[in-house]
Amino acid sequence: MGNDDLQRLVQRRLLELSSSPQAASRRAQWAVAPETIAHIAAGRHSGMVSERLAAALARALDVPENRVRRVAGLPLVEDPDADVRTGPHLRVVRDDGRLA
Repeated sequence: MGNDDLQRLVQRRLLELSSSPQAASRRAQWAVAPETIAHIAAGRHSGMVSERLAAALARALDVPENRVRRVAGLPLVEDPDADVRTGPHLRVVRDDGRLA
């Protein structure tokens, strides 16, 4: 997996969260610069993804760390949040008020 996979992950999560690189950086307590997030999303990040950057990106994107590590080509780590679903959670409600 390569930078394209990481780029797509960052783009998708920013879209899903309706978030800017600035807001994502704030969510990670500024452990990753908004410019770095923007560069990755634009496909202009040329550097390797370190373990520290992977952890910070996971917090910024609100995804389990192993999701970032997988697309960055890093070895997986023990992650208690690995089973947390991060996609949009939509429910269909019928006219009678019951869930479909």
